[in-house]
Amino acid sequence: MKAIVVGASSGIGEALARVLARNGYEVGLAARRGELLERLAGEFETKSYIKIIDVTQYAEAMARLEELIREMGDVDLIVINSGVGYKSDRLEFENQKKTIDVNVSGFVAMAVVAYNYFLTRKKGHIVGISSIAAVRGSGGSPSYNASKAFEYNYMQGLRSRAWHDKVPIAITAIQPGYVETPLLQGAKNLFWMASAQDAAEQIFDAIRKKRKQAYITRRWRLIAWLMRVAPDWMYFRIR
Repeated sequence: MKAIVVGASSGIGEALARVLARNGYEVGLAARRGELLERLAGEFETKSYIKIIDVTQYAEAMARLEELIREMGDVDLIVINSGVGYKSDRLEFENQKKTIDVNVSGFVAMAVVAYNYFLTRKKGHIVGISSIAAVRGSGGSPSYNASKAFEYNYMQGLRSRAWHDKVPIAITAIQPGYVETPLLQGAKNLFWMASAQDAAEQIFDAIRKKRKQAYITRRWRLIAWLMRVAPDWMYFRIR
């Protein structure tokens, strides 16, 4: 089995790449920071491949992902994990734009390559790492929550497209809650924090079962429900 993890240099992507390698996958590691990928690849017993990809450089990123697929030969699974987020008291366009560049445009660039490859291959599995933040908007980070909702909705669209194309391409949308990653470094008053390792193990379980959607960890399903039903006056207090 062969898998590619886009955004493998840290956090959930790094931990998931380790889990995949431990379970016998050859793993293609893609991210901006090549030195971190080299270090990670050195830990694996299975064969690994490295490709420097900056998803905000859309045309180049798409070409590099296609190169990585060709180098690996026959890829079964592509995980799109790259993501950024900014939270500040002041609404700044530049941070909003950076979030959209990575989480929306960059995500779509990778998803288009993955889907078209699996369409040609006649089968495959795409996993997108969205977030519990997709459930509802946030005043503290409006573009982050909106971008994660876009990712989740886009994955539903790909699932519909695969059905119409009559090709067995599995589409799995992952919605993590709080996971101990660099993205949440310095954040306060967080609860139900999972380690990246625990999150990766549960994500791998969802991959094995080809689930359409999974909350990580599972108890975040309750929080998602509460977020949906809470009235504005209550929800807005937590931004």
